[in-house]
Amino acid sequence: MKFPSLKYAIPIVAGVALSFVVTGTAHAVKSGGILNLVVGSKIPSYDGHIESTFGMIHPIRPFYSLLIRINPENPSSPTDFICDICDGKVPKGADGGKSYTFKIRKGVKFHDGTPLTAHDIVATYNKIIFPPKGIASSRKAFFKMVDSVTASDDFTVVFKLKFASGAFIPAVATPFNFIYAKKDLDKNGYTWHKKNINGTGAFTFVQHQPGSFVEGKKYGNYHHKGRPYLDGFKAISAPKMALRLQAIRGDRAAIEFRGFPPKARDDLVNALGDKITVQESDWNCALFFTPNHAKKPFDDVRVRKALTLAVDRWGGSKYLSKIAIVKTVGGVAYPNHPLAATKEELIKLVGYGTDIEKNRAEARKLLKESGHEGLTFVLNNRGVDQPYKVVGTWLIGQWKKVGMNVTQQVNPSPLFYDILRKKKNFDVSIDFNCQSVINPIADVTKFLGSAGNNYGSYEDQVLEDIYDKLQKAETEAEQRKHMRAYEKRALSDQAHMGITLWWYKINPHRSYVKGWKIAPSHYLNQSLDNIWLDK
Repeated sequence: MKFPSLKYAIPIVAGVALSFVVTGTAHAVKSGGILNLVVGSKIPSYDGHIESTFGMIHPIRPFYSLLIRINPENPSSPTDFICDICDGKVPKGADGGKSYTFKIRKGVKFHDGTPLTAHDIVATYNKIIFPPKGIASSRKAFFKMVDSVTASDDFTVVFKLKFASGAFIPAVATPFNFIYAKKDLDKNGYTWHKKNINGTGAFTFVQHQPGSFVEGKKYGNYHHKGRPYLDGFKAISAPKMALRLQAIRGDRAAIEFRGFPPKARDDLVNALGDKITVQESDWNCALFFTPNHAKKPFDDVRVRKALTLAVDRWGGSKYLSKIAIVKTVGGVAYPNHPLAATKEELIKLVGYGTDIEKNRAEARKLLKESGHEGLTFVLNNRGVDQPYKVVGTWLIGQWKKVGMNVTQQVNPSPLFYDILRKKKNFDVSIDFNCQSVINPIADVTKFLGSAGNNYGSYEDQVLEDIYDKLQKAETEAEQRKHMRAYEKRALSDQAHMGITLWWYKINPHRSYVKGWKIAPSHYLNQSLDNIWLDK
């Protein structure tokens, strides 16, 4: 089988002149070369403020900068933030934690030559936090604490908060918060970035051949001096996992940033030995199924509870973790975080009990009471093998055990998102809450009916009120109390959405790829400015 996009691949070492840069580490960094990476999903659009998929961020993030970002040398930390476009250190809150002042780097230019100022930062965050009617913003709910964003001069940005919140700085560091030029937004409108790219990132856009690759080259005026080390990158589209594995095994690509299942990792290691390096991490990403409350019978809480009661999460973890990139049974918050539910707390929720036969008996009872025995519906799923199609097929088997008849409709990513976001004509859809910086109080906004990335078509003021208490809670004990109430309401009392399992990240890559460190998210550390090739 031939890898479909290889005719576009640029050889990594042929004709490349290498220079050496001495760093604070014990070795010299080699400057030069092209990084070939494979991406297992298509690009719905280029707009980071709308999208929530690795299929966009892996090929497009290198063209953009952020106000602040997770430290690329320590990306597993949920608290180690450094300035990107801002100057100096990440500011501490003033006025009791209700005011944050960012000094902006001078001399930064967009790729089209436009100088960056504080007004570009303000325009960017106003689009994210206060989008005009009709303009989507997937992380709008992360910033419920923000009252205003203003520029006090050309290189100073001030965020005023309604109340102090520890979730603010992590929300600012979200890697989808691409910095856009104000003049682009003013001149071309708020949808221009869906199809156009103009950033200040480490690489400039060269071309996108849809279905084949995205190509970028080194930006000579990048504001982090001495970087990027690479001459460029090529993100090759390969939806089939077998093709991505072949590309890495045959050295036609060096890395896939999203992750492979355990068997794929083992196969690569067995075949290539020390030519492969493996990095692994827990993953701030959970796979859901979302019933469409606007379609009968999914407006009936009994039917939604039956959906979640039928699913054997504990047994599924043991089975699926051997073949898919999922592993951990969890609730709304990132597992093992202090705000996450313990197993003792989880098993009290509908669908999390360890007696699966008891759960399924209750599911059959609820379906009968609601008049929907033998319920037939279509599951909207995404045409990506891991973990979507694997878990979707497993879910259908789970629901069959309580008498449901489910057909899986697998769609390419653009159509999948169109059905989920715009048409909203699905019965039940695979869904996910894949976040970047571990920031549970912000991350759990996914469950709010008012959130820009919630597709369940419901309103729940009780849940909104609980969240309001959660985000204002000052102590960890208070936060845990409100998080449990929030979790119970969303997953158990109303069964608005069902969590299957949390993901587990496994990144085997060519050992000559240096400088990149795994993070608890496939969205983090994707600027590519720290990567170098030891070839």
